[in-house]
Amino acid sequence: MRSICFYFQVHQPFRLRTYRFFDIGENHHYYDDFQNRTIARRVADKCYIPANNIMLDLINKYGSSFKISYSISGTALDQFEMYTPDVIDSFRKLVDTGCVEILSETYSHSLSALISKEEFVSQVEAHDEKINKLFGVKPVTFRNTELIYSDQIGEMVADMGFRTMLTEGARHVLGWKSPNYMYCNAINPKLKLLLKNFQLSDDIAFRFSQHSWQEWPLTSQKFAGWLNEIDPEQEVVNLFMDYETFGEHQWPETGIFEFMKALPERVLSSTNYTFNTPAELNQKLQTVSAIHAPNPISWADEERDLTAWLGNELQDEAFDKLYSIEHKVREIDDPEILRDWRYLQTSDHFYYMCTKWFSDGDVHKYFNPYGTPYEAFINFMNVFSDFQIRVEKVWKNKAFQEKPVKEILTPKVKTIKKKSSPKLKDTVSFDDLPYLSDSRIKQIIKAVDNITLVFIMKETDETFRTKVKGLLGKKALKQFENFDRETVNARKADLQSSRKKFDSILKKLF
Repeated sequence: MRSICFYFQVHQPFRLRTYRFFDIGENHHYYDDFQNRTIARRVADKCYIPANNIMLDLINKYGSSFKISYSISGTALDQFEMYTPDVIDSFRKLVDTGCVEILSETYSHSLSALISKEEFVSQVEAHDEKINKLFGVKPVTFRNTELIYSDQIGEMVADMGFRTMLTEGARHVLGWKSPNYMYCNAINPKLKLLLKNFQLSDDIAFRFSQHSWQEWPLTSQKFAGWLNEIDPEQEVVNLFMDYETFGEHQWPETGIFEFMKALPERVLSSTNYTFNTPAELNQKLQTVSAIHAPNPISWADEERDLTAWLGNELQDEAFDKLYSIEHKVREIDDPEILRDWRYLQTSDHFYYMCTKWFSDGDVHKYFNPYGTPYEAFINFMNVFSDFQIRVEKVWKNKAFQEKPVKEILTPKVKTIKKKSSPKLKDTVSFDDLPYLSDSRIKQIIKAVDNITLVFIMKETDETFRTKVKGLLGKKALKQFENFDRETVNARKADLQSSRKKFDSILKKLF
């Protein structure tokens, strides 16, 4: 029997209120409570409650023959607790059936996997604690924000103990291969990968109500027919989509609820498919090969890359500024500051700054509460400016309090030293790299992920590249050479992004 894996993303961001320049330093509340409460209640009534009731009825009707999975962001769970506790109750009923798997993800639906391993791991742990507290289960399958994945991200996920991860079946990664098999991570084969069948998923999530679509209207009978047309050797069809597809993106009037009610019976009676959760598929299926994704992929837009959230000057500046104060936020160890910092990390804030107004422009406009991306940027940066002031104030006060009394009372004597090659605590820049000692270079290599190191080395001369490769271990050198070959035609934007990330790492190290 072949399998269908239904996965639904449940997420709501904490939307920012209109925060003006004159609010900076005066008002530390950043969220539009009215809008957040209103939207949470609206989506609960239009989507979460009715959709959950349908899923529960289907499970009661078909038992273990019908199974589904969800990931619910921490920001969504926080809003459910604040505004719509009945949504949590309805999800509990689903989990209690034993036919629903809850997946792990980052707490604030963030992009932390792209820039900070420490924050990424910390958010995943916080999310899993929340899931266990509310539903009494510990997630064993991982899905990253917007299905963002790369070889390095997969490696981090495997290191955290997960054995299955969901991501996009992107054409430029798969090539001639089909997404309808179980794959594995290229660095750590123990991590199995389920890839979204974007054609069939998007037929439901995006094209269901498009009267101009040549396959409209979509019925359960037609969909089951498409499943039967898939090569019998292909083992699993992964249908991944936003849960808001049901009732919010596709209104009830489109017939989306009726379609979902009818689909399981049609599949079970007229195809050789069963419904399975990701954890079950981990045990059921063997991997056919590794997937190589040296550059991050996602499930967004035609490009299936990161350009919905990062890449233009607005997004990159906001993103870099936000993570530039990570070490101070951690040293402060203040629950309110950590909460605000994580809510500001939510990927939606960077999505609102997207300037892609071509193939996917309508999608970005639909989900953007701001008039323009520039308004989104200005509002976010006003909020961040106030947040940064709070962080600096508390951090400096904490640093002063922790200094020894002798150091506080004894004035420092300014000495003039002859400038030489960079010392341990001197400022180190990209241009200083060729003049550093082997020990210093090893220190940098240890702090930099492989793909960033590969991109950085593309901007250095062959002599220094040879030196760096000589300092790598056997396994690291093999990975370096593989990534170097796979990124021969690296885009200028990727090189610039890696350079920014590398400069940020240097600042933290030295």
